Amino acid sequence: MNIFRILGDVSHLLAIIILLMKILKSKSCAGISGKSQILFALVFTTRYLDLFTTFISVYNTVMKVIFLICAYVTVYMIYVKFRKTFDSENDSFRLEFLLVPVTGLSFLENHSFTPLEILWTFSIYLESVAILPQLFMISKTGEAETITTHYLFFLGLYRALYIANWVWRYYMESFYDQIAVVSGVVQTIFYCDFFYLYVTKGR
Repeated sequence: MNIFRILGDVSHLLAIIILLMKILKSKSCAGISGKSQILFALVFTTRYLDLFTTFISVYNTVMKVIFLICAYVTVYMIYVKFRKTFDSENDSFRLEFLLVPVTGLSFLENHSFTPLEILWTFSIYLESVAILPQLFMISKTGEAETITTHYLFFLGLYRALYIANWVWRYYMESFYDQIAVVSGVVQTIFYCDFFYLYVTKGR
């Protein structure tokens, strides 16, 4: 653990809380991509299966459980509780364009060919592109509520802090995970696209 990892986790959690509070306060999920939230729920589910097999620390376990609960509560809010406010017409990104190549890549490029490792790899690859339906929705409608852009900002900050975490671990611990680093850089590039939209749309 280092300060960049901790701040990254806090930023990630803050992004999710901002989104949930937005939905609960406004009783609406307008402007939020349900497809992106489904992908994030799938990311956490496939990544945290080790909850049943491996104990790392109380912090690690608590954070995993919180992320899983928040992910599924968000999906529930969008598709069940406030489904009448969900903009399904503009949330039209084809998920198979992400799921098929990510699934194939996770079988081809992984650390070891075991079920848990393949699912972990799948989660890493999928997280790098899970935000695309949300960005596609924003670019399609030309609109983004301020609270939604705050959510995206903190998600982008989380990724940037994790890059700093990887640099720190490389120099201080001689640790390097090519799959996580490359996927993280790709994900950060997509958030750069969001920051471009953020600036040009005056948010």
